[in-house]
Amino acid sequence: MKDWSEFQLLRAMGLISVLGFDVVMVQEKLAITSMLLSIFLALFLPCAGMSAVFVVYICLLWYAASHAPPEPVKPAAKKGLSPAELEKLPKVTGDKLVLGNECAVCLDEIEGDELARMVPGCNHGFHLQCADTWLSKQPVCPVCRSKLGPEFFDSSQNPS
Repeated sequence: MKDWSEFQLLRAMGLISVLGFDVVMVQEKLAITSMLLSIFLALFLPCAGMSAVFVVYICLLWYAASHAPPEPVKPAAKKGLSPAELEKLPKVTGDKLVLGNECAVCLDEIEGDELARMVPGCNHGFHLQCADTWLSKQPVCPVCRSKLGPEFFDSSQNPS
């Protein structure tokens, strides 16, 4: 060997053994170890990260469920009219209806001799059974949606 740089070059190329070890073998083992370490980290770190996020998520769900204030129980709201209130609404025959003879609930004509229920305030008329079914579920006129308030059920103002 002529000089030190040539020795370093041959050693780097793996052509010279140092202290009884073949430099090429050592480099291959280092490369394999480095590659295995890279594969392990590439697989382990994402799995560990996702597991940590999952555990934090479960902890947050448990905390929210155990420390949430109880929801207040609302009383059931009265939706429609009672049978007593329905009886206070005026009944007329079909020929005495003011605003037409078509029932907006069933879309059928109200005959002259059929009983009809007239909604006070707006004077819309409906078959007796259609109006009672509708008004027992919601206290509004099916045509104009005017609300039937307590003033319509005062027996001194509404003669039956």
